[in-house]
Amino acid sequence: MAILGTLLKRGIRLRESLEQEYSSPIELQKRELKKLMIAASKTEFGRKYGFGEKLKEFKKKGNTFYETFKQDMPIFDYNKMYDEWWHKLQEGEKNITWPGAIKYFAMTSGTSGATSKYIPISYEMVKAIRKTGVRQILTLSKYELPDRLFNTGILMLGGSTDLEFNGTYFSGDLSGITAGNLPIWFQRFYKPGSEIARNKNWGEKLEKIVDNAPNWDIGIIVGVPAWLQILLEKIIERYGLKSIHDIWPNLKIFVHGGVSFEPYKKGFEKLLDRPLIYMETYLASEGFLAFQALPDRRSMRLVLNNGIFYEFIPFKDENFDDNGEVRPDAQTLSIDQVEEGKEYAILISTCAGAWRYLIGDVIKFESLAEAEIVITGRTKHFLSLCGEHLSVDNMNKAVELASEELNVDIREFTVIGVPHGNLFAHHWYIGTDDEVDSGRLRNLIDEKLKSLNDDYIVERQHALKDVDVRVLPQETFIEYMRLQGKEGGQNKFPRVLKGDKAEAWLGFLKEKGFQ
Repeated sequence: MAILGTLLKRGIRLRESLEQEYSSPIELQKRELKKLMIAASKTEFGRKYGFGEKLKEFKKKGNTFYETFKQDMPIFDYNKMYDEWWHKLQEGEKNITWPGAIKYFAMTSGTSGATSKYIPISYEMVKAIRKTGVRQILTLSKYELPDRLFNTGILMLGGSTDLEFNGTYFSGDLSGITAGNLPIWFQRFYKPGSEIARNKNWGEKLEKIVDNAPNWDIGIIVGVPAWLQILLEKIIERYGLKSIHDIWPNLKIFVHGGVSFEPYKKGFEKLLDRPLIYMETYLASEGFLAFQALPDRRSMRLVLNNGIFYEFIPFKDENFDDNGEVRPDAQTLSIDQVEEGKEYAILISTCAGAWRYLIGDVIKFESLAEAEIVITGRTKHFLSLCGEHLSVDNMNKAVELASEELNVDIREFTVIGVPHGNLFAHHWYIGTDDEVDSGRLRNLIDEKLKSLNDDYIVERQHALKDVDVRVLPQETFIEYMRLQGKEGGQNKFPRVLKGDKAEAWLGFLKEKGFQ
């Protein structure tokens, strides 16, 4: 078992995983926040918000530390954090929100908010992401896996490791930053290798991977579902295969994240000869927050003792406006104050200098004792034109159920809310190359959403007067991403489009003759 054996030989132990397993969540989080505040106490941010004085509260029993920590400190979204603090890091200033200078900035895919966001990645954050990755690898010991799997390669399909450098910092896709900082011991397993990984041309990168596919024994694939599916299809077509297992017989595990896998699952499994184990991760540009820790569970375990402190905002109208913007007086909770089954937006404070930072995701706790969560959507990617409160989780499930019933492969979709007379409508754009009756698909999606969401069924009887479905070739979505400079890597198509982004999409469709 080469991977696990290598880890153990190098002294990487299960201590941190066991610490989380046998400690209360709030105990771990209190310790983590204290470490973060001590590290940042001499920074400009730490001095402004009195970290030195607030740290005294950690000596006391109980959880008063949390109320003291957030006292006088606002909630930050990206724009507020950047305008007040992070722009100084890009100018090369040191000790702003985290000790020292910041060498790396992760450029986000821009699915909401600003077109391009630059998220600081400290050396400590690179180490934290690596450590969480190791912890996920170690969870493979909980699965019944053949020994030969642990001698196979791991194909990680991400952004280019050839980062942009402007004389002050490097910038690029987070997957490119982390792949460029892999530990030496991992190089034996890592594919496509450093040379191919440096390629910035996504099309060329895919072709080079296809060229080399017969030379590799791949057991684990890692990446965003849409791009991996395209790659596997190219390999199968090039070599005239029936399935990807004809060339990679030991392929057993697919580690995915960034977007729900459910809409892709049906089409993806057509490329396989046998089932894979699917392992979900929650690796955002701001940090590695959670991963699937146990077999046969849909939920992921928050990492509570590796450089991130979490707060939770109940996802309700009193805390967020109609545009998904957090209200200044929003209620915030620590992990010992949340409840199972309720939706929360996440705030994080990290070892890269994010503080009370609204990451934009909405989660629900499946198990408080084990800190197990599922992602239900984005704060700005919910549709609630008239109180329907439609989440991305609802949309993904409805599309999955409809595609199964119609036996079609739906790989991408997006939804726009529009006026309909004096009331409202939802316009769906569905990506599939299969023959499908758009009217029947529309009725199925509408029917499934009514069964999934009580608010939706009420509003369909009142203010939400119409649902329209437009079927488009899958290539339409890929071409749009390409024109936006968001092809490959961690980029994914947003499930809900609003404002300028909706106008840009509709303008593109008009140019292509789809309107």
